[in-house]
Amino acid sequence: MRISGSFKIDEDWLFRDIDLTLHPAGWTCLLGPSGVGKTTLLRLLAGLETYGKFEGTIITDDGQPVVGRAAYMAQQDLLMPWLDVLGNVTLGARLRGEKADMARARELIVRVGLDQHIHKHPSELSGGMRQRAALARTLMEDCPFVFLDEPFSALDARTRAEMQELAFELLSYQNVLLVTHDPGEAARVGHKIVILDEAGLQDFPISCAEPLRPSDAANSFKLQTQLLSALRVVPT
Repeated sequence: MRISGSFKIDEDWLFRDIDLTLHPAGWTCLLGPSGVGKTTLLRLLAGLETYGKFEGTIITDDGQPVVGRAAYMAQQDLLMPWLDVLGNVTLGARLRGEKADMARARELIVRVGLDQHIHKHPSELSGGMRQRAALARTLMEDCPFVFLDEPFSALDARTRAEMQELAFELLSYQNVLLVTHDPGEAARVGHKIVILDEAGLQDFPISCAEPLRPSDAANSFKLQTQLLSALRVVPT
């Protein structure tokens, strides 16, 4: 999948002349300061409302539209308050008028550690538990394109690492775009890393092993440090 072009809100350009190709069947990580258009870029690819005007093209490898073939997970869990965990995880199938695979749904709920809370409603869950339910719902969709907007930021360090590993395992054949502010996360899961800032979009070179990389490995730590240094540079 490739997106190229410019985006503006009213008469103000948010970004101009960007050109991004996602890593095929892998994880592309998008980092950058707040306010430069990372979430907007993700929403454009996902076919969601952006409240602005995009001038450019979005092309998939097979030439087919993305709409109907993408799963999206935001930083907010967006769970339906009147549904329990199982109902939220299987919501997509019901909205499409399909029969949900309940066995797979229950398996995913177990994998995200919510099997003891399967019939609880969002108001009965902690913030981290709600986000894990949202992850299970995203994984349940089994779409070729998956767009993740800081999905693990509300989790504690241990749970975040576990959910990164689970998502990476279960999304190993999808085209994933992860927006994150965490250089350590990008250094761990990224097949491709790009930085979007006020100067535009640039690829960040990766010289260490393929992901999933151990966070305590020397090369992973080096990549994380390099990313942090690059993010601290203010374009002139």
